[in-house]
Amino acid sequence: MPFYQDFTTHDSQILFWKYHDSDAFELVNLLGLETQEQVENYHPKKRKEYLMVRQMLKQSLPNHQILYKSIGQPYLDPKEAFISITHSFPFAALAISQRRVGIDIEKIMPKIRRIEHKFLHESEISWTRNEAQIDYLTVIWVIKEALYKLHPSKYWSLKKHYRVAPFSLDNLTHLPCEVFDTHFKDSYSARVEKIEDYYFAIIEEHHTLNFPLQPGALF
Repeated sequence: MPFYQDFTTHDSQILFWKYHDSDAFELVNLLGLETQEQVENYHPKKRKEYLMVRQMLKQSLPNHQILYKSIGQPYLDPKEAFISITHSFPFAALAISQRRVGIDIEKIMPKIRRIEHKFLHESEISWTRNEAQIDYLTVIWVIKEALYKLHPSKYWSLKKHYRVAPFSLDNLTHLPCEVFDTHFKDSYSARVEKIEDYYFAIIEEHHTLNFPLQPGALF
């Protein structure tokens, strides 16, 4: 199984795979009978993405499986670590960690402008209006999606409760970002990689202090 790149850190194993036509999957070893029947009805690309993630898990933790909570968040069974998954064909990635972790990938496409009103916080509007707007919007999107996977709530809005500090596309190593509400703010640092015409975000939990968010304050 050819990995495109290994982003493993001190606390997390993060595997990134690019599909190749020569890749083959043994469904019997990866899936139960009931799941096999379900997966066989998937669109071919979705089926490959699904199997790529399970193959990476099989290689790392052969006696575990991925299940889903009611809000759609994946978790390991047995629950011996935290996981996060993402895929956008031909890529798929899996993170396994002793800390909460969130990863996300998105292709760089102009159509993201059409949905920016759904995820862009008012504080992010002015500094993303430039000639590289599509890239900035895509980076913000993958950071917020990774944050949501790490810090989810079906009641929160990517536009109202998640935000990213101004950054430069020349340095995407440590990007401050946060999840906040009226009474608290959790701060994180995102790592973003540009891979071909995609952006890939990684956010790992660290020890943070919860404190009241001051009106109008950003970071």
